[in-house]
Amino acid sequence: MVRHGEIALADVKRILRRYSWIPVATMSLLGIVGLVATLVLPKKYTSTTIVLVEQPTVPVDIVKPVVTNDLNQRLASMKEEILSRSRLQPIIEKFNLYPQREKAHVEDLVEELRRSVEVELIRPMQGSPNGQPPGFHVSVTIDNPQLAQQICVEITSMFMEQNLKRREQQSADTTNFLSQQLSEAKARLDEQDAKLAKFKGQYLGSLPEEEQTNLSLLTGMNAQLEAATQSLNRAQQDKVLTETMLSAQEANWKATQSGQQDPETQDQQLGALQDQLTAMLSRYTPEHPDVIKLKSHIDQLKRKMEEEPPTKKPTSAAQASLHEPAQLQQLRAKLKQDELSIAELTKRQSQIQEQSRAIQVRVQASPIVEQRFKELTRNYQTALELYNELLKKRENSAMATDLEHQQQSETFKVLDAPSLPLTPSFPKKTVFVGGGLGCGFALAAGIMYLLAVTDKSMYTERDVELCLQLPVLTTVPSFEVTTTGALEHALR
Repeated sequence: MVRHGEIALADVKRILRRYSWIPVATMSLLGIVGLVATLVLPKKYTSTTIVLVEQPTVPVDIVKPVVTNDLNQRLASMKEEILSRSRLQPIIEKFNLYPQREKAHVEDLVEELRRSVEVELIRPMQGSPNGQPPGFHVSVTIDNPQLAQQICVEITSMFMEQNLKRREQQSADTTNFLSQQLSEAKARLDEQDAKLAKFKGQYLGSLPEEEQTNLSLLTGMNAQLEAATQSLNRAQQDKVLTETMLSAQEANWKATQSGQQDPETQDQQLGALQDQLTAMLSRYTPEHPDVIKLKSHIDQLKRKMEEEPPTKKPTSAAQASLHEPAQLQQLRAKLKQDELSIAELTKRQSQIQEQSRAIQVRVQASPIVEQRFKELTRNYQTALELYNELLKKRENSAMATDLEHQQQSETFKVLDAPSLPLTPSFPKKTVFVGGGLGCGFALAAGIMYLLAVTDKSMYTERDVELCLQLPVLTTVPSFEVTTTGALEHALR
């Protein structure tokens, strides 16, 4: 007797002894049903193949591949594209699948074929460096083993062709994109280069690298200006001295020619020459040529004053002008030379001043020019770095594209050709018979549990106490004997 759904071990043993035929019957019956189902149900055959992902023959540190997205993502994308209607409908027509396709809708047939194709990645081994799956399985399940093999071959080929085409297209698109970006970067670089060259031409001499040169030139110009100024002062003083000497010599010579030479006039000339000598000695040394020449002139004048001049006949002014002394001519020539020297030195001084002012303007403009030059240089350097980076990427992408064309990059390789299934993958006898036996056992267990729950007989003291809620004082042993046993006992 079962109370509150609790079954004791003794109850289980008793039920098994009484109803041991139930599990045998249910398991046998459902096992036979499973076996019959394997014979009756339409059979499906599965053709499988393994596709391995071969790594590039050229190491990735030499030529970096352009296609770097995850294999799972690429396979998922290719699977959706290959299992699309535009790809599966030609397969249905090529292999004449589903004879009922004239009555059925195309979308239903495509969906049925899509359910028949399965793509499963191979799990990578633990410790794999990149964690990428080494390959994938392609399986096709259909009611004809030959068709299953042929469709598996077709699907596998589509995966390989699609992978190759997609990688080549992606590499070519990347190369074209980088080429376009490189052209734009080159145009920007040329523009910055032209701006920098124009700026250098416009501010030639005021560039930052020429600042020290300008300071050195300015120092040299100041020294040249000082020297030119001193030379101009000396030339002007020499001109004044020459004019004084020329005036004195002309007066002396005219007086000598007219015969009216006056000693007082000679004394005045001598005093003037001595004053000039004193002034020259204050500026020049006694060895200076002008000082020596003036001393010689003073000595000549002194000798003339000591000597009596010879008596001369009066001459006309025209004759006097024709016989002008060579000393006067030399003084006139020297005066002319002094005037030319002064003019030349004045011009040279003006040129030096103009050059000095120009250099000063360059030096004063250097900070502003340097700021603009740094900005242009920075823009040019940025454009140059971008151009070099794009050029490097474009060259790497071009090499990767060549590898894709030569099939030297990552490729798919069929390890085992699609198999020709000899036994159906559905229904499988072991699965169906085993399932029938398992279901029979579960059904038998449920039936025996129900029998145990519905059985209200009392078999033990515990059953009596639970039912009557009274203590048991004594028990009568069971005298169960068979009819044959009782007859034998009576004959004895």
